[in-house]
Amino acid sequence: MSTETDKSTMNCQLKEVIDFLRKELLSKRTPGKIWRGKLSSSAISTAVAVFALHTVDREKYAIYIQKGTEWLIDTMKADGSWGDTVESPSNMTATLLTYAALTAVGQAPPAAKDYLTARFGGDTDQQLINGVLAYYGTDLTFSAPILVMCALAGIISSWEKIPQLPFELAVVPQRFFRFLQLPVVSYAIPALIAVGILRHRRGKKNLFSPIRESFIPKALQVLERLQPVNGGFLEAAPLTAFVAMCMSGAGYREHRATQKGVGFLTDTVREDGSWPIDTDLAGWMTALSVRALGDDLPEKEELATLIRQNAFTHKHPFTGAKEGGWGWTDLPGAAPDADDTSGALVALYTLLDGTYCPEVGKGIEWLLALQNKDGGMPTFCKGWGKLPFDRSSPDISAHTLLAFQLWMDALPAALQRKCRKSRLRLLRWMRKTQAADGSWTPLWFGDQDAEDERSPVYATAMTIEYLSGCEEPIAREMVRKATAYLLATQNADGGWGGAKGVSSKITLTARALSALASYRHTDNEAKKRAFDYLYGMYKSGDLFRAEPIGLYFSRLWYSEEMYNLTFVLNALKKYKLNIS
Repeated sequence: MSTETDKSTMNCQLKEVIDFLRKELLSKRTPGKIWRGKLSSSAISTAVAVFALHTVDREKYAIYIQKGTEWLIDTMKADGSWGDTVESPSNMTATLLTYAALTAVGQAPPAAKDYLTARFGGDTDQQLINGVLAYYGTDLTFSAPILVMCALAGIISSWEKIPQLPFELAVVPQRFFRFLQLPVVSYAIPALIAVGILRHRRGKKNLFSPIRESFIPKALQVLERLQPVNGGFLEAAPLTAFVAMCMSGAGYREHRATQKGVGFLTDTVREDGSWPIDTDLAGWMTALSVRALGDDLPEKEELATLIRQNAFTHKHPFTGAKEGGWGWTDLPGAAPDADDTSGALVALYTLLDGTYCPEVGKGIEWLLALQNKDGGMPTFCKGWGKLPFDRSSPDISAHTLLAFQLWMDALPAALQRKCRKSRLRLLRWMRKTQAADGSWTPLWFGDQDAEDERSPVYATAMTIEYLSGCEEPIAREMVRKATAYLLATQNADGGWGGAKGVSSKITLTARALSALASYRHTDNEAKKRAFDYLYGMYKSGDLFRAEPIGLYFSRLWYSEEMYNLTFVLNALKKYKLNIS
């Protein structure tokens, strides 16, 4: 600060925004004392859900189909296209799936067909199939379901060139999945089964077809075993709807898995006729809220009890993961994952004032068991390294390191030794994967405005914040290099986009400021400029504008209304400590 007056003004501004954000955040706690947030509505989710309901029973679900169709038409862009959210730029996937759904219900806009024809260089089966497969590459997690939906809708006339998913492999015990080199990621086994059965039933038969047919009953048993009680696979409308439409198309309209899936879709539709990409991220939102509020949080013990109760106490049927982890929500369709498990452990450290409990030990053991052979931490399943969303991730690995760091001294001696050994492997992997400019790139977050849609600013900022308290020399050196990267990518307006030269975002600026404020050996002027950017957004009323930076399964963009709130509050509280 140049003068005492400047410092006083700054402190007043900080207090003003922090008090406002704290009040807003506490007001969003549910009656159950957690935070659920609200995910953006999704064109992809809505299109796939509408089509699934139309396929299963167009008369019974007419009202849902009508309202969903109206929402899709109302949100179409001027050129006949759609993005993943209403704030997202146009893309092939959202437009193709929406066009397929609207074609099925007899309301396909000609402009949408023109957009797709230009996008694929024509409208033949082969051009469409080649375009979809080229976009997703060897990962068939999303491309195969997209293509079978297009075939069911009549946009593709031939089934023969649509990839056949090996649904019969789903009957193999889960512990062997990592060795099978499946063409879908670990969380997509329901799609592997349903899409694979439909493609088999609609394709040409050969000498091996009876053998494949014989696996269907057992594969359907696996599908039922994987389906949660509310019918929603992973609480995700797209995955659930793909399964329902494929089951119906394969002759299993009345099957229990189909009907439960449809029940989930009708239970989770919004008042305006749309669907989000997932029901909610309550576990993640609660962890972020606790981190943002810190010790300034009422009813800490009650909230700690709720988080402890949400840990999985049994082997998960979906991923085969043992007990001890946490998922992104407390709803039945969640699966345990590394980021949310670390988030829950960090939140419990705050809420319990570092007092050890059995759930903490089991959570730490769960993370230790998940660590990949390369030393990094994947999201869901160990050893599934073939496809991107199953590989080790830097920000998730750093989050795990933070959980280990916080709880290390409270752990039993044997568990401490395991953590220290694991921590060294994690740090070595992170050093190996740090780019020459000091950055890392995340799996589950990005920037729509970046040329490659990636957001190294997000992963780098998160890693700095998570590692800022680690005194290991290897960690200090990585943080130093990463901080230099952040300082070099700050925009002239004081904010950050996902990468150098990309337009500033509130969410990413908040993440970067949190990082710089956590690692105090940084340029104070850079932090001041970041605060000025955020304060300007607050004064203009734009602080809560929707910013799709999240990447859901298969790279579906989403925004979450509480990201701005929790990210900015966390950043400003850390910054206040810097200038106190």
